[in-house]
Amino acid sequence: MSPAPQLGPGMTGPSSRPIRKNQTFERSTIMQNLQQETLARAHMSARLEQARAQRLGHQLAAARRLSRKAERAAAQARLALARAF
Repeated sequence: MSPAPQLGPGMTGPSSRPIRKNQTFERSTIMQNLQQETLARAHMSARLEQARAQRLGHQLAAARRLSRKAERAAAQARLALARAF
């Protein structure tokens, strides 16, 4: 059996190359970018949900206005019918 390979400074495994400071910096930059993207996605989701809820509120208000308008029209029609007899 052959002896285990000796790992030099900065070596992470027998078949890998040493990690340079630049690679570590690149990895941390990539991780920061991924965190920013995740934060941006969460923010956009929250804004979309807020916009959806606002649209739903506007639709509900419009439906209530139309309902009141229809009730007034029905009352006027009943009154006009009552006057006709």
